[in-house]
Amino acid sequence: MKFLEHPPRFLLFTGKGGVGKTSIACATAITLANSGLRVLLVSTDPASNVGQVFGITIGNRVTPVTAVTNLYALEIDPQAAAAEYRERIIGPVRGLLPESVLHTIEEQLSGACTTEIAAFDEFTSLLTDPALSVDYDHIVFDTAPTGHTIRMLQLPGAWSGFLEAAKGDASCLGPLAGLAKQRTQYKEAVNALADHLRTRMVLVSRPQQAALSEVARTCEELSAIGISQHYLVLNGILPEGEAAKDELARAIVMREQSALSAMPESLKALPTDQIALKPFNLVGLDALSALFNEPQAQLPALSKEPATFTAPPLSRLVDEIAADGHGLIMFMGKGGVGKTTLAAALAVELAHRGLPVHLSTSDPAAHLIETLSGRQENLTVSRIDPEAETERYRQEVVDSKGKGLDSEGLALLEEDLRSPCTEEIAVFKAFSRIIGDADRKFVVMDTAPTGHTLLLLDATGAYHREFTRQSGSSEEQKITPMMQLQNRKQTKVLIVTLAETTPVLEAANLQEDLRRASIEPWAWIINNSVAAAVTHSTLLRERAENELVEIKSVAHHYAARYAVVPLLKEEPVGEQRLRALTCSVPPPVAE
Repeated sequence: MKFLEHPPRFLLFTGKGGVGKTSIACATAITLANSGLRVLLVSTDPASNVGQVFGITIGNRVTPVTAVTNLYALEIDPQAAAAEYRERIIGPVRGLLPESVLHTIEEQLSGACTTEIAAFDEFTSLLTDPALSVDYDHIVFDTAPTGHTIRMLQLPGAWSGFLEAAKGDASCLGPLAGLAKQRTQYKEAVNALADHLRTRMVLVSRPQQAALSEVARTCEELSAIGISQHYLVLNGILPEGEAAKDELARAIVMREQSALSAMPESLKALPTDQIALKPFNLVGLDALSALFNEPQAQLPALSKEPATFTAPPLSRLVDEIAADGHGLIMFMGKGGVGKTTLAAALAVELAHRGLPVHLSTSDPAAHLIETLSGRQENLTVSRIDPEAETERYRQEVVDSKGKGLDSEGLALLEEDLRSPCTEEIAVFKAFSRIIGDADRKFVVMDTAPTGHTLLLLDATGAYHREFTRQSGSSEEQKITPMMQLQNRKQTKVLIVTLAETTPVLEAANLQEDLRRASIEPWAWIINNSVAAAVTHSTLLRERAENELVEIKSVAHHYAARYAVVPLLKEEPVGEQRLRALTCSVPPPVAE
């Protein structure tokens, strides 16, 4: 592995959820420890499963991994760190400010940016305090901060005053409040991250277009702030040998190779390692020790034909939705899980049944829109340009909230407007223009804001006050977008995920986030399931059996109703293939 050649003291792994960061970080720590070096493995992942991977309880304390000499582990709890962080900021002003203001500040400090910075606050000490790390030759971090987070930490300013003066009202305002005491430590930490003699940043991706695009953005963000020595690990590549055994495997290999050939030039220039998809769960010392091995020796033979159960098909959910005759249908979930395709499939099927549908998407891959637009009766398709909407929103905020700010305050405002929440808000403002149609037709929305963003909008009054003020005397017109999303009779929220540990945990966190905003998800969709597909590949069948654990977890713990969509040989583009997702009952699932 190139990223393991002459490793520096710190190794940091970053990438989208579900790409395998934790497994690779754990396998790296084992490899280094087995070479006689003392290693500390640190996880800052909100959905951390390092303890589960090793089969031990770790938590927020240094714990020896008894099965591996010289290896120690620590799981930083980002949520607990964020709670302590919020209290450190809000505590001193509790009782001095009105409850409404405190509530707004608390919500502004409840987003992903605050959690990420709070976790960064925890592990910067490991980068900068020799007394805490003197016992270790290497420290391996699972989940590194993004370039956006580090860039925010570099900014000067007093965020507490910025918040209390209500100069924000933008997106993830306030994550830097009260950080003056930590600035020296943060500066040292950022310097350590930028020093390639001390730190190696490893970008992890799956061989998929969405994941590769995300990694390219992270690479650009980090390079912009001086962290430019990157390594790339392409994880979970299906061995080409499987293509000869199975049609589904052959289709997957072709899609992966196409994505790798088309990946951004900035990634092609990086030192790159490829790790083959394994048939087994990466849990336990034996599995982790085999992660970096060649795949030929890893394929087990299945000793028996799999048992089966019938996975609930997407068509059942479609029938329930269609029975309402109209309404707002929102698809939510992390990037890369297939929200756009499923939204298009639902819209096409509802329109085919003679129901009027408006499909609105912010998907940059406009081929779906080109395929559908103007070609089906009852279906209207619109595409919102996230970049254009975000720029328009940023300019509105700077023009209104930036008046009278000094250069430091304006820099803080502009930095905040570069947060991920800003795009969600900007896109949702555009979506809000068509929400009113849902009382007479189906409005299917792809790419929706998280519960945190919605709560922030409501807390600051960015929508609620604006729409109420503009509604006039009509009671019907006083229904704001937020109120409509909370109306279960009018709105159905569908959470999309994959049958893998991290995506399911992230979807569960999203569900809790939505519930804080009084939005109850209506159903879950488990997409691209190998378990719901027909395959004769030994490797894929083994993967299918492992998916069942996650499918059952969704069914028993998270979803009031759910559906499973199989992984397909062909990309579901075009009316016929999209309808096939919603009409056909999937085959029995291996159990």
